[in-house]
Amino acid sequence: PVTAGSIVVPYGHVIGNEKWRGSELAHRLQGKVRLIFEDGLGLVDFHLSNRTCILLISEADLVAGDEFKRRLVKFRNASSLRGIVIVEKTQISDQYYSGVQKLVVLELGMVLLPVANQGEASQLIIQLVSFCVREQSRDRGANPFVRKQRSQLAEPAVLQAVQHIPGVGKAKALLLLQHFGSIHRLCNTPISELEQVVGQTVAQQIYTF
Repeated sequence: PVTAGSIVVPYGHVIGNEKWRGSELAHRLQGKVRLIFEDGLGLVDFHLSNRTCILLISEADLVAGDEFKRRLVKFRNASSLRGIVIVEKTQISDQYYSGVQKLVVLELGMVLLPVANQGEASQLIIQLVSFCVREQSRDRGANPFVRKQRSQLAEPAVLQAVQHIPGVGKAKALLLLQHFGSIHRLCNTPISELEQVVGQTVAQQIYTF
């Protein structure tokens, strides 16, 4: 199973897979977020409070073989969850990174965020948790009778992922997401359409990336 039943995560909390207990990542999260360990989360490494789940592919996972790819595909098929994939991109795992990028972003249409180590991964998780809390407090003040469809643009992880493309800063990333709506659509757009939004040079860089 991808998760142990339907997990409700209180705001400001993170539910972590038992396998991360005692790790550097868990140690860095303690005190910054309320971290609770659970056994039986299956494929998921961390559950956040807005149905966002994190899969963390470590340097060891990348070097060990293709098991992590099966995990990613199974996770992608659990459509009720929003998946963010964090990958440890180090000198050792760098050679595998472009293959992971192609699978996660182009084939599975998921958000991929590279980090240098577990310390960076913990900072990213803390940022995502504080975003969930801000999103919740905004919702409380909203009219309960009006349901607004949340735009993917509001997700810092998506915006951050687009900014990893060479030649794309924050302004261009926002422009691209406003125009194409998702990373998946952006990845499957012909170069002529990209040129209309960001010009020839950057369009070529995005297409190559």
